[in-house]
Amino acid sequence: MLRLLALKLLGLHLLCLLALNATGNALKSIPLLAPIEQKTPATKTTAKTIAPTFKTLQWNDLMPEEDLNALLNPPNYIDQLDDSALEDQIGDQLKIDLTSTIDDPYQQALVSTIIIQEMNGQAIRIPGFVVPVEFDEETITEFFLVPYFGACIHSPPPPPNQIIYVHAPMGLELNTLYDPFWVSGTITTSLVKNYMASAAYSMTMVSYEPYTE
Repeated sequence: MLRLLALKLLGLHLLCLLALNATGNALKSIPLLAPIEQKTPATKTTAKTIAPTFKTLQWNDLMPEEDLNALLNPPNYIDQLDDSALEDQIGDQLKIDLTSTIDDPYQQALVSTIIIQEMNGQAIRIPGFVVPVEFDEETITEFFLVPYFGACIHSPPPPPNQIIYVHAPMGLELNTLYDPFWVSGTITTSLVKNYMASAAYSMTMVSYEPYTE
């Protein structure tokens, strides 16, 4: 009896071994699935606005060499005039139509609208004083930028090619007219006239800051 039971258990053991062996062989015959390719999700690329590089200019850079030489070498009669007579003479000269022909190179330079054509469309940074044109109680939105204090207000205006008419969409805050600024923006070679002065250059202001050397 015990012998018969032992044989039955041995038979069951052998059947289990055969079944396990068959299952293993079957599993080996099943082709493995290819690994799933992990794709990196696409990232959105946003266009970055590159801030323009502003070229620092001095006022002489806006004036042709012949005009600069004429102003640096005034005729002899200028030395014979006192300050008040000189202002009157310059003021009278500025009333002359800019298209008229003047023989004196010095007088021509005083009213010159000749510009440096290569400046058109350039991003520049230039120091100067503000002469308000359009403003409200808080900010100035249109102004002349001039190279020295008092121009167009307490003294005759500089030559038109030494004045920039500035459009300031975000506004400029000015405490006193004595305050000079660095003004940055894109300059164009377009003539602007009003009752105060004529400017041979225009600019759309991008930024401004108090003047420091």
